[in-house]
Amino acid sequence: MRMSCGTYRIPAVIAVCLAICAVFAARPATAHHSFAMYDRGKLITIEGVVKEFQWANPHVWIEVLVPNAKGAQDEWSVECTSVNFMTRHGFTRHTLKPGDKISITLTPLKDGSLGGSFKSVKSLNGAPLALESED
Repeated sequence: MRMSCGTYRIPAVIAVCLAICAVFAARPATAHHSFAMYDRGKLITIEGVVKEFQWANPHVWIEVLVPNAKGAQDEWSVECTSVNFMTRHGFTRHTLKPGDKISITLTPLKDGSLGGSFKSVKSLNGAPLALESED
């Protein structure tokens, strides 16, 4: 390094190397998981009762209890988009509450697990829910 007028001057080669390192170090912060685990070619609809509505970033989740053929309930986990996206499409943290009866359309998990990616939701209680995902 050279000293000039009481300040340090960094040679251009070192400055470029530092800039490249900074870009690669910041890359993981921009990473985002894919939706490859969902079968985007299929849509299914389930009916059940909201167990939990998780209003948090990076993704909102809806946990739904769905009656099965054995008379018990299966818990489905439905992944939505971000709070920001959901807000722009009419959702609030109070849109769904535990105990709400809903019909939810989703793209299912490819491995057959009880879950999927949110597409739309309708209330079975008669309350209007005109909410739909665009992806």
